[in-house]
Formats: sequence, C-alpha cells, structure tokens
Amino acid sequence: MTQDVNHQILETLREIRDAQREIVAALGAQRELVEEQIKASRTRVEESISLQREGLRRQRTVLLLAAVGIAACIAAIAYLVLRYF
Repeated sequence: MTQDVNHQILETLREIRDAQREIVAALGAQRELVEEQIKASRTRVEESISLQREGLRRQRTVLLLAAVGIAACIAAIAYLVLRYF
C-alpha cells in the first residue's frame, strides 16, 4: 500500500509540474503580447503628442493672422471715422 501511495503522490507531483510548465509557457506568451501592446501604445502616445504640438502651432499661427486682420480692420474703421467726421 505504501508503494501505491508513493506512486500516486509521484504521479500527482508530475501532474502539478506539467501544469506549472504549461502556466509558465502561457505567461511567457502573455508577456510577449503585453510588451507588443506597450510598444504600440507608446507609439500612439508619441504620435498624439506630436499632433497636439502641431495643432498648437497652427492655432498660434491662426491667432496671429486673426489679430493682424482685426487690427487692420480697426485701423481702417478709425481712418474712415476720422476722415469723414
């Protein structure tokens, strides 16, 4: 009976070992997937930051042009008011 019990214990330990190996292999695959996702995420974040900077640059340009245009309109109105009144 002791031999049967030892055999069962040994078989159970082998099953546990095999299951642990499968888990380790699965974790390795998941880790690779996570690393790929992190790289893709970093790329997207960098692209997003780049696009936001470009948007801010364009916004400044438009604001400058609008300010110059508004100033020109105010100057033209002031000229017309001073000339005709």
